Amino acid sequence: MRKNLMEYNDGEEMEILVMIKESKMRTSKNGKPYLILNFSDASGTIRGNYWDATKEDAQRYASGTVVELNGKREEYQDHPQIKIFSMRVVGENEGYDFSQFVKSAPIKRENLEETINKRVFEILNPTWNRIVRYLLKKWNQEFFTFPAGKSNHHAVRGGLAFHTVTMLKDAEGITNTYPQVDRSLLYAGCILHDMGKVLELSGPVATKYTTEGNLIGHLVLIDEQIILAAKELQLDPEAEDVVLLRHMVLSHHGLPEYGAARRPALLEAELLHMIDDMDATIYAITRALQYTKPGYFTDIIPSQDNRRFYRPKQDEAIDNSQKLE
Repeated sequence: MRKNLMEYNDGEEMEILVMIKESKMRTSKNGKPYLILNFSDASGTIRGNYWDATKEDAQRYASGTVVELNGKREEYQDHPQIKIFSMRVVGENEGYDFSQFVKSAPIKRENLEETINKRVFEILNPTWNRIVRYLLKKWNQEFFTFPAGKSNHHAVRGGLAFHTVTMLKDAEGITNTYPQVDRSLLYAGCILHDMGKVLELSGPVATKYTTEGNLIGHLVLIDEQIILAAKELQLDPEAEDVVLLRHMVLSHHGLPEYGAARRPALLEAELLHMIDDMDATIYAITRALQYTKPGYFTDIIPSQDNRRFYRPKQDEAIDNSQKLE
């Protein structure tokens, strides 16, 4: 029985079917081009460098390509990587299922759905409740299978719903502590804030940005969906409740330089931005720590200003945490 990608130990050779999750052309210090390849299967992702790459190699080994990889698991600067011996592109007619190359969120879909549906019942404002229900039904399949991002955070199958559920749990704690916060509005914002990614991203396999995603972005895309939902439900799109919900999604990136159409101007909008940023930050750092040996620093984390984070020698919390990617 063949091993999964993450089951190989340091120094162990492999011949395995994997997907190239991401492919980037770079230039080495001596001026020679090479490819940074992130190989993945359902167990996780490991990087490998393909040296002396040509433009033809970049096309052949593009993101989303399935290859038969012959190589060896190694440790470089205390992080796992693959030394590539050879690769062969595997055609779709050779019989494989793309799902075998995609890591899934650590919580099952039915449990994610159960949690979100429970929170929907707690949205007491009828306008927000109806719009949330309408859009969850419209985009149900995509919402519970898409990642929350291409690479930065929750970039796994079901990552969008997983991210949403974690934020709802945070929102519950905040509203229990601060009764002045409108729980219905914060819950509705949590559920809808990233739903535009079902239009911004291509899907859970070899995720790319769509044309709409590149040109418009998920904040505006979900704002458009809220307006369409209001019209379909025969609600006034200019009513204050609808405008408040639109403000929640349009401002959740916090600052214009980070993509926000407006800075948060509601208490709940400010909290939504903070919860979203906190969950994405915790996920990105945790994922990096899980690939780092105790007593060492992580690789640089691009979303955290290229900082490295230290994993303590005694770190039971990370040892016992759910494997993210």
